[in-house]
Amino acid sequence: MSDSSIRCPWVDLTKPDYIAYHDQEWGVPVYDDRRIFEFIVLESAQAGLSWYTVLRKRENYRRAFEGFDPEKVACYDDRRLEALLADPGIIRNRGKVAAAICNARCFLDVQREFGRFSAYAWAFVGGKPIVNTIRRMQDYPATSPESDAMSKDMKGRGFRFFGSTICYAHMQATGMVNDHTVDCFRKSEV
Repeated sequence: MSDSSIRCPWVDLTKPDYIAYHDQEWGVPVYDDRRIFEFIVLESAQAGLSWYTVLRKRENYRRAFEGFDPEKVACYDDRRLEALLADPGIIRNRGKVAAAICNARCFLDVQREFGRFSAYAWAFVGGKPIVNTIRRMQDYPATSPESDAMSKDMKGRGFRFFGSTICYAHMQATGMVNDHTVDCFRKSEV
C-alpha cells in the first residue's frame, strides 16, 4: 500500500513496524488457538503500557514463551518464572509474567471444555466480527458489552490481567471487532 493510503488515526506513520502491524494484522479475524494465546499474553503484558512497547518486544516474547505454546507455558514453574523475570527482552513485571503462566493453564482448561479456545472466544461476538463505525480517534470505545462479558467470564475461569479494556483491545487485534475507521483502506479488506 502506498504512503498516501488513509489509515486509522492511532497509527504512528513514522514507525514502519507499526504501519505493517496495522496494514497486515490488526483487525484480521484470528481463529488459530496458538495465535489467540499469543495475543492474550501480549495484550496482558500491555496493561498500563502502549501497544507499540509490546509490539517491539514481540519476537523476544516468542522466544521466551516458546512460540506461545500454551501447553509448554502451562508447565512453567517458579524457576522458569524467575528466568523470565531476568530476560531483558520482555516486560519484566512479576504479575504480568505470572499471569501469562496462569493464563496458559486456564486457556488449556477452556480448550478442553469447548474443543477450541476460538469457539469459546468467538461466541461472545456471535461468531462473526462486530463492525463499528469509527470516524475519529474519540470514537474508539475502551470497552463494550461483549468485552465486559468475555472479561468477566475469563476472570471467573481464573484468567488474570484481562480486564474489559484489555479484552476489548484483544477483540480489536484478533478481528472480533472491526474498528478500522470508515476511511481506512483496511476497513473493507478485513
